[in-house]
Amino acid sequence: MSPTESPPPGRRARAGRSPRSLRQAGFTLVEMMVAAGLSGFILVGVLGTFLMIGRDGYNAASYSIMEAEARRALETFSEEARMASNIVWHSANSVTFRVAGASSYLVTYTYDSSTSGPTAQCFYRLPGGPSSTSDKLILVRNVREFSFRRYKVINGVDYTANNDLETKQIQITLRSVRQGVTTVATTNAVLSARVVLRNKVVTT
Repeated sequence: MSPTESPPPGRRARAGRSPRSLRQAGFTLVEMMVAAGLSGFILVGVLGTFLMIGRDGYNAASYSIMEAEARRALETFSEEARMASNIVWHSANSVTFRVAGASSYLVTYTYDSSTSGPTAQCFYRLPGGPSSTSDKLILVRNVREFSFRRYKVINGVDYTANNDLETKQIQITLRSVRQGVTTVATTNAVLSARVVLRNKVVTT
């Protein structure tokens, strides 16, 4: 190229770009800080939403488990209580039925209020009397409150029964709790219907 010829336009533009314009082509420190702050806010929002969905899912699963346990427990208890020809009241946490049938048998339902052991804070079924060595079937776990209530019927009116002879109906109240590591406690309160001991003869 001769001294009198001018350089191509592309070469002239690159050659004419000053060092100052090259430095201004990137992000400034302020722009980087603003972008980092906005990204942080977005990340916090995403993580918060993820944790909330996780907690809601855990709570829903906890309710489902507790409802299933309570339903199974009440079905098992009510079936044998209706067939009972006698009841022995040990305490508000334990009763034994003599279940009538082709071959009658004893069965005990108990709530263990202790805080340690394989049946701690559990409502369970035990074949036989309270001192039986048979295997225990845990019906409801994580029970914080529990009580049996017994009733008698006089002239069609229900009253609280004071002894085994006059007991004709029995009821369960319980409250179970499930606690996650990062979630609030999930509570399920149960009040059963009054189960009539159909085969039991009462004395008032």
